[in-house]
Amino acid sequence: MKTRLIASLSAAAIFTTAFFTLQAQDSGPDWQYWFADGSLQGGQIISGQATYKVENGVLIGTTTDGSPNSFLAIGPFKDFELEFEVNVDDELNSGVQVRSHIAKEGDPAPEGSKSGKPNPPGRLFGPQCEIAINGTAGDFYDEARRGTWWSILTKTEAVRTDDAKAAFKKGEWNHYRIVVKGDHYQSFVNGVKTADFTQPGDPEGYIGFQVHGIKKGTGPYSVRWRKVKFRETK
Repeated sequence: MKTRLIASLSAAAIFTTAFFTLQAQDSGPDWQYWFADGSLQGGQIISGQATYKVENGVLIGTTTDGSPNSFLAIGPFKDFELEFEVNVDDELNSGVQVRSHIAKEGDPAPEGSKSGKPNPPGRLFGPQCEIAINGTAGDFYDEARRGTWWSILTKTEAVRTDDAKAAFKKGEWNHYRIVVKGDHYQSFVNGVKTADFTQPGDPEGYIGFQVHGIKKGTGPYSVRWRKVKFRETK
């Protein structure tokens, strides 16, 4: 009986230690809770004319008739972890740019550009973690540059399993975790790994919350982010 009691107490102690360790990691001082104060986190709205507002800690991006892709750009940053929950109207797709760049007047065409032409000043371009209901969620797209998926560019399409393609739930809040460290990029949607690749071309850049452009005469549609937390890593 005594041995069994000691074993039970030991197991409880291990569980308690693990629980508080995880809790400390989740709520530690390194985490920043974006949009919790009702502000746009010092971000700038660029590339298009979509509107952004914060209500009760939820960032809401809404389309504007005829606008091209718009972004709320924050940064720049190097290595980081970013987590959030997102809900997008079925008619809209979206994404979050990472380590992306803002085109300036006189810049040449970005390296690897599909069009071979410079981006217009103010255009955000670079890796984007996709938010969509069509099976591409969590993959990274090279926005306004190569115009294709990083899983194709880096030959990591094996990560795009049936589970990965089905991870995003239509009409629901979906949890994302994005980890970028050195040349290594990873994403997880509702706990399922959806991207895992390396590429050295973007060592630093902006995080950008996208509202995708729509055709004239359609919309308005919205995308919503909540419980957004961010921390820089080393």
